[in-house]
Amino acid sequence: MSGEHIDLAVINRAKDDKVKLVQLQFTDINGSVKAVTIPIEKFPESLEKGLWFDGSSIEGFTRICESDMFLKPDASTYALLPWETVAVTARLFCDVYMPEGSPFEGDPRYILKRAIKNASDMNFEYNVGPELEFFLFKPKNDGAVMPTPHDVGSYFDFSPRDLAGNVRADIIFTLEKMGINVEMSHHEVAPGQHEIDFKYAEALRTAENALTFKQVVKSIAHKHDLYATFMPKPIFGICGSGMHCHQSLFDIRTNTNIFFDENDTYKLSRNAKHFIAGQLEHVRAMSAILSPTVNSYKRLVPGYEAPVYICWGQKNRSALIRVPRYSPGREQATRAELRCPDPSNNPYLALAVMLEAGLDGIKRKLELPKATEENVYEFNKEELAYRNIATLPGSLGEALHELEQSELMKRALGLHTYQIYLHSKFSEWDEYRIQVTEWEQKKYLETT
Repeated sequence: MSGEHIDLAVINRAKDDKVKLVQLQFTDINGSVKAVTIPIEKFPESLEKGLWFDGSSIEGFTRICESDMFLKPDASTYALLPWETVAVTARLFCDVYMPEGSPFEGDPRYILKRAIKNASDMNFEYNVGPELEFFLFKPKNDGAVMPTPHDVGSYFDFSPRDLAGNVRADIIFTLEKMGINVEMSHHEVAPGQHEIDFKYAEALRTAENALTFKQVVKSIAHKHDLYATFMPKPIFGICGSGMHCHQSLFDIRTNTNIFFDENDTYKLSRNAKHFIAGQLEHVRAMSAILSPTVNSYKRLVPGYEAPVYICWGQKNRSALIRVPRYSPGREQATRAELRCPDPSNNPYLALAVMLEAGLDGIKRKLELPKATEENVYEFNKEELAYRNIATLPGSLGEALHELEQSELMKRALGLHTYQIYLHSKFSEWDEYRIQVTEWEQKKYLETT
């Protein structure tokens, strides 16, 4: 279908939906959704010509002396925002362009689309199914947000201890209204922690489903007088929130999963093994993108179900990459689950670097290390060294130094975003590391 037919179809759809306002959305480098709202009368013009905005005010975009940029809505991302009650409001994700009409190289959406093009040139389609965990907290009477869990439920609880069943149901219905196919929902391990999984899709759609998911969860939580957070580790001593990503490559020509090989012990093809090996090789450099906050590394510690050891295995949830066991008749579901990302990342950038790392493994035919099927958390330093199992960075600062040395990550992000991201995140790390915390005062004030 041509762009003109798609535009006409979406204009007619907006008329049928009685839309009054349209939100044109995009993200900054940190994954924060930005939006400009236009009346429906301006919608056809924005589809045809785009909408100008000031890029110098967006984190990671342009300087004030070169601020003019424009947004071009992607008609295929049209959806209604069910929680908007003042007027019927539609939403579209946008590409960001420079004044002369070229794509803005620092647009996170463009960065992912470029990685997808690299995969397409190899006849691959990258499919991802993320699992985003989140917490529901009770605001205080004065409206302040405190990490007070909404319930005392635990993993898969089906009892009065889980007070959020209705909230999750409301979230599911809202996601489905927006065209997102939900597969399951449940209470997670920690009090107040939840997970709702939606069906895998090609990478660009998945990234935007993840962005939509976070908006829906926060909006529906607010409707229930709760506060939803995707902060990786909001409370000391309990499990944090991850964004496990189930990944596969499909052959564009045959629409078959190229990860599957019935003759292999693990049912993994050579390309699947090369892909996993590429992610294992580059994961320390990817970490600053996949787990991008100071708080992320409070989650990535042994003992709280988050992976810290760079290895892979089948069924093994202590491994960084898990390959779910093969089921006869489900060859298309063969996949590799990367378990270290968390939901604070920008999904455009996260999926872009994950894909580029895997493709690099295929291009270089990297050999996959032997699988680790034991509980890695029980290994001592000698055992880890003997098996040549490294660890993820222990802090944002360490992760940034790894990113700084990676030529592949520089190419994946593009020089513009690579430099700005490093500068922004090193500033964040410096701001954190010079703080004097309450813990330090209690620990050292009277003892030194």
